[in-house]
Amino acid sequence: MKRREHYFATCAPGLEPLLHEEAKQLGLMRIERQVGGILFEGSVEDVWRANLGLRTAVRIFLRLARYEAKNSDELYRGAFEVDWTRFLKPEGTLIVDSQTRESELFHTHFIQQRVKDGVVDQFRERFGVRPSVSVDEPDLRIHVHLFRDRATLSVDTSGGSLHKRGWRAYQGRAPLAETLAAAIVLLSDWDRRSPLLDPFCGSGSIAIEAAALAAGVAPGSWRRFGFENWPGHDAAGMAALRKQLSQQVHWPKKLRILGFDSDPEQIEGARENAASAGFESRLEFELGDACQFAPRAGWNGWIVTNPPYGLRVGDVPELERVYRQFGSRLRENCQGYQLALLSGNRDLSTLLELSKPRKTELLNGGIDCMLLESRLGGEYLEPRENPRKERRKRRRQPFKRGKVGGGQGGEGRRTHGGQTSGDSNAAQS
Repeated sequence: MKRREHYFATCAPGLEPLLHEEAKQLGLMRIERQVGGILFEGSVEDVWRANLGLRTAVRIFLRLARYEAKNSDELYRGAFEVDWTRFLKPEGTLIVDSQTRESELFHTHFIQQRVKDGVVDQFRERFGVRPSVSVDEPDLRIHVHLFRDRATLSVDTSGGSLHKRGWRAYQGRAPLAETLAAAIVLLSDWDRRSPLLDPFCGSGSIAIEAAALAAGVAPGSWRRFGFENWPGHDAAGMAALRKQLSQQVHWPKKLRILGFDSDPEQIEGARENAASAGFESRLEFELGDACQFAPRAGWNGWIVTNPPYGLRVGDVPELERVYRQFGSRLRENCQGYQLALLSGNRDLSTLLELSKPRKTELLNGGIDCMLLESRLGGEYLEPRENPRKERRKRRRQPFKRGKVGGGQGGEGRRTHGGQTSGDSNAAQS
């Protein structure tokens, strides 16, 4: 019988219902929606499929152990007792990151160091050699979560954020994360047959993710995963699964996905990304001014877009003009279309003068955003579940976060109860 274990797939705040629905459609078992993601039970083949197929997941963790850790010795012992040879060779490399909340152990760098010590000491005792720390490209990423003095140890099966699909050759200015681009397309309820247009296409994220969705291209098709570095990984089995998924790709006939941008560099970059994804003959990117947006009448397609917010890209006074004129074009030229627009600036979005749009709160790179949806000239859309709004009402306290090499842990050179801060790389060396 195949071993079944517990996995936790994380997602951006507000996308938990969407990820839960994806997991059900993928056939994952015993799915439980939680804050920040979903818990599911499965075999190693299930986690292969999850990493390859979930469009809105950010990382997928395998939960290894849960135990009480009121002090550093208990934390160390729990880490030492896990059989790490399943995931790492003695000469391999690792990194540890951590979260802590309402616990005696509060300093993230210290937590990471003690867990790392438990792992490498096990290898040194058994093999006489120990793994080393690698910040950039470790063979194994370990995550420890402390809440009310209970530690949860997990390993990152993804090996890096799943928003890094592998097709992005051109970065551009403040690109929309691939996972969020896919989420916007899914939330728009696009039928995957009608034309889809993005009048602020930038580097092409929405168009490329829409094309992958319509054709059934797995979002993980272009990349490798962390579990592929683990000892005993069934490379032949994984290759067979990739081949099976590639044989299921089917492009809808006459599907048109179009992206427009006023910046020639962005259009060239979008075309470069489409070519990198293998979609160069499937997508159309053209120079176009959103203030003159006039799609073909009668198409009754979808407009899915992420205009500038005036924070990282764009000048607010100029964007006020753009939003006003774009809103006018929507009302004048786009009757019968469906709109899904991600806005990170409430003042600018009001200038569109949309009639009672459906609103879903999302987060884009740390910016609070609202997905505005409307049937242009049609009936109002029913409200949908809004997890971020509900959580804000409950005013949950955020986690303290820390990551080795990322500069997020600790407050520098503070000492308390043996928890000393210092250089994050040296702390795990």
